[in-house]
This record gives sequence, C-alpha cells and structure tokens, in this order.
Amino acid sequence: MTSNDPPSEQQIARINAEHLITTPLRPADLLFVFGQRRGAQQIIDAAVGLWHRRLFRHAIVSGGATQGDPRTECSVIKGGMVEGGVPAGLILEEHRASNTGENVIFSLPVIDAALGRHTIRSVICLGKICTARRYPMTLQRHWPEVAKMLVTVNPYDAPVERWHTDPVFRERVLAEWHKIAPYQAQGFIAEWP
Repeated sequence: MTSNDPPSEQQIARINAEHLITTPLRPADLLFVFGQRRGAQQIIDAAVGLWHRRLFRHAIVSGGATQGDPRTECSVIKGGMVEGGVPAGLILEEHRASNTGENVIFSLPVIDAALGRHTIRSVICLGKICTARRYPMTLQRHWPEVAKMLVTVNPYDAPVERWHTDPVFRERVLAEWHKIAPYQAQGFIAEWP
C-alpha cells in the first residue's frame, strides 16, 4: 500500500489503533511542542488550553524557518502561546529543527541548560495528528527515562475518524505510517508505549 492507494478496512483499523492515538493526561513537567506551519493555530490553541488547565510547568517549542516565511515555526507558535496567556519566561525556544528528529536532538541541550534534564520526569508531546505516535517514539529514542503523554491536533477538513476519506489527510497519515518501520530499523525512533 502506498500513500495514494485507498487503505483497506483492516489497515484503517490498525492505523487508528496504533498510530492515530492520544493518551490520558496528567500534569507534566514539560510540554514539548513540535513546530509546523500547517496547523500552527491549532497547536497554539491546544498549548494555551493545556496551560489554562495547569497541565505543564514549562514548555519548549521547536521548529526552524520554512519556505516563504523568514519567521521560525518556534517564533510563530511561541508568540501565539504568549498572546494566549502562557508566560514567555516559561517557554524555551529551539529555532533550527527541520524535522521531528531534529526537534528532539536540538531541543535536549536547550532543556538541559535551562532546566536540567534530570529535573524533568514527564513530558506532553504536542503535534499534528498525522504524525501522532512518532513524536513520543522519537523522544523515547533520545530520552527514554521520562514518562511521555501525547496530544494531537487536526488541521485537516475531515474529522480524525474519517481521515481516510480526505485525500490530503489520507496521504499525510499513510506517509507518516510508512515511516515507522524504516525509522525504527534505522534507530531514529524507539518503540513506545
């Protein structure tokens, strides 16, 4: 199955169960925001909502510049979070990452310098639904000792349970799904949960 082929009912059920997941939430030491342009406002809204629910003490926003905009994903998302009431001083910044692996690799030294990684026991990963499980799997590869939770947003026109009916949403989900096994084999991600 390629990202252009319609998935079978069995494949849809497996992707729903294994990839398009969220986890129960409890207050965490850190919110890890994986930057992106498509869905940035939904990411901002979710982060602000988590803050108002007192579900994190600190945050890191990671994401570099994208084509056609000199601002980094980090700048855009952090700015929105601050406008929404999250204190700027509680949000760490990483402005170079261009993919999920770099989000984690480039953020860990920032977290360590500002907070000390040893002080962080739990992390909420926040990103787009199509990438879902790969966020905590990437974090698991580089920072296995912290407990990980997952919150996702849906920037697509179809609801999550109908992802396979929207051509763009379907393509993104299947492309991300197909990355899991090769990324695990190459050591980019680790099994989670």
